Amino acid sequence: MRVDIDGLAVEVAGRRLIHEVTLRAAEGQLIGLIGPNGSGKSTLLRCVYRALRPAGGTVRLDGADLHAMDAREGARLLAALPQEGQATFDFTVAEIVAMGRLPHQRGSGRASAADEEICARALARVGAGHLAHRGFPGLSGGEKQRVLIARALAQQPRVLVLDEPTNHLDIAQQLEVLALVRDSRLTVLAALHDLNLAAQHCDALYVLDGGRIVASGAPHEVLTAELLAEVFGVRAHRVRHPETGAVQLLFDRLPQRTDTPEAAPPDTPEAAPPGAPDGDGPPPPGPDGAADSPSLPSPR
Repeated sequence: MRVDIDGLAVEVAGRRLIHEVTLRAAEGQLIGLIGPNGSGKSTLLRCVYRALRPAGGTVRLDGADLHAMDAREGARLLAALPQEGQATFDFTVAEIVAMGRLPHQRGSGRASAADEEICARALARVGAGHLAHRGFPGLSGGEKQRVLIARALAQQPRVLVLDEPTNHLDIAQQLEVLALVRDSRLTVLAALHDLNLAAQHCDALYVLDGGRIVASGAPHEVLTAELLAEVFGVRAHRVRHPETGAVQLLFDRLPQRTDTPEAAPPDTPEAAPPGAPDGDGPPPPGPDGAADSPSLPSPR
């Protein structure tokens, strides 16, 4: 399913947080949103999954205005994993995943045998079938993320919105989660904090700064040293992944600015400090008290 965001603006408490953002995601693409903290990534995604209503602009799924749909219809098309999405109630894993079927249920909302089969397949797809009867709060961070992805897959959406899905995960879990997302073949919008993961897994990147899109395109086009210095305040060195060829980044602090006096013009000698000999006087004494002399050629 194609996602088109046109001229999206978001205001909260009278303050403009997102300024006329336009974004395109073709069917099956993984689009990464990157930017420093406070740049507007989460706010933009909250508007996409309808936690916020835009002050202007549209979000369209295959041409249909998402915010004009009723909640059930929208939830059948789009699933979200917000940052605050991890439940603290003592549900089992099976109960958490079954919540993904709610947009498809009518009447009493009781799960049918077909619903249970869909949930079981979703858990198996993320390698979490053995966790079905475990309590969700007792899982590790990586296990929780896999279960929440299973819930989203059980929802059978066509678009998936992820807000920092790799937060608080170790390296292996980060790679596992993004591999699951890529293998879902859904159209995905994901806010990512790790620029190397974004470069490796995303088809295209949109860079936000101050609520505005300041760059977009393929990762190797967007992640330039100049942009990273300007937006993230770091010096970046680009290398290529030896197996995939994806751009990867090594970071240093930017050189610190120092206020130094302007250098004297080259044809104007600098003033000597008080008490120092001028250029026409004898050379200063050496360590043994004698004046240093220029070296002379040895006699033949």
